Amino acid sequence: MELKRVVVTGLGAITPIGNTVEEFWTNLINGVSGAAPITRFDTTKFKTKFACEVKGFNAADFFERKEARKLDLFAQYALVAAEQAIQDSSLDIESFDKDLGGVIWGAGIGGIITFLEETRSYIEGDGTPRFSPFFIPKMISDIAAGHISMKYGFTGPNYGPNYGTVSACASSTHAIADAYNLIRLGKAKVFVTGGSEAAINEAGLGGFSSLQAISTRNDDPQTASRPFDADRDGFVMGEGGGALILEEYEHAVARGATIYCEVAGAGMSADAYHLTAPHPEGLGAKKVMLNTLDDGNIKPEEVDYINVHGTSTPLGDVSEIKAIEDVFGEHAYKLNISATKSMTGHLLGAAGVVESIASILAIKNGVIPPTINQFNLDERIDTKLNLTPNKAQNREVKVAISNTFGFGGHNASVAFKAIE
Repeated sequence: MELKRVVVTGLGAITPIGNTVEEFWTNLINGVSGAAPITRFDTTKFKTKFACEVKGFNAADFFERKEARKLDLFAQYALVAAEQAIQDSSLDIESFDKDLGGVIWGAGIGGIITFLEETRSYIEGDGTPRFSPFFIPKMISDIAAGHISMKYGFTGPNYGPNYGTVSACASSTHAIADAYNLIRLGKAKVFVTGGSEAAINEAGLGGFSSLQAISTRNDDPQTASRPFDADRDGFVMGEGGGALILEEYEHAVARGATIYCEVAGAGMSADAYHLTAPHPEGLGAKKVMLNTLDDGNIKPEEVDYINVHGTSTPLGDVSEIKAIEDVFGEHAYKLNISATKSMTGHLLGAAGVVESIASILAIKNGVIPPTINQFNLDERIDTKLNLTPNKAQNREVKVAISNTFGFGGHNASVAFKAIE
């Protein structure tokens, strides 16, 4: 069976450094940090008092009040990003055969804001169970995919293409990989795919803080996310969403679509090692990159750029670099590597798609976004590696890989290449 080619024809993003793709990209290549003191609740008693919140987002600008009441914030981000991507793709929704399109959307946590609000209301009440009828439909992680498919009428083929993927911080990369595979197998022509997350509340912040996973650099939030730096002390929580329109190549060409790049391969693996920590030798990370290269028939020396998972945690950054060195050998010194979480923070289930958008735009624009907050390189990391420190670098990018790894040892990577 001959596999179909799959291309990217639309992008959408709502992030801590921009609520459109254009704004996101401009701030990304200019090294702008999205970290700031948390505005949504009182952090007085919390060890960490900052995060990368989405700024200037008003649900009333996008949804009727009655509709907004049915949507957790993570689903609102999903619908806004998806709308941007569909508009960017110029796909004619009215004439498109809805049986040929689907939605696969990732979220690592889902409606945690809704869960906190509903349970708080019950606990603080008189014990009468006055839960909202929207409680469960707002909370479940797959509901964002449901809302997108209902809005646009994508019914899809028999392979159940309207669903959510949940694999912690790898969720949206798994969504992209699933959509890619279904299109190349000939099961669909178009997918809206990506992910969203909105976990910056008391429960989300408190939970990650108790794991000692997040930075406590309250005196200087903008430099708190510092991947590969010797003084890093954890990741910075982020939120937002991103969407891609994946499309069968021939279908895109036939309708005259603008093509950003081709999806060249996707890989998955499992650490099978620890609840929250990566394998210290980076074995899962190594395997997932090898699987991605093999899937796309890509030679290691053909890769120009890796957007790493790079969370700014003491264990994760070093193990990922070791995996890159093992996979790419001497070519590792010719790569550009960057960790854009240094600017956006960690968008959890939405990280993979937002970082995929960064990789796609690096190909389109010939610019590598930087790893900001590089002050003192961890002595365990080879100084000859090009981590794109502090400033963007111009470079032709023909192949880029985006890595994401999640709690539970879930690993996913996707490769993009310039269209030929």
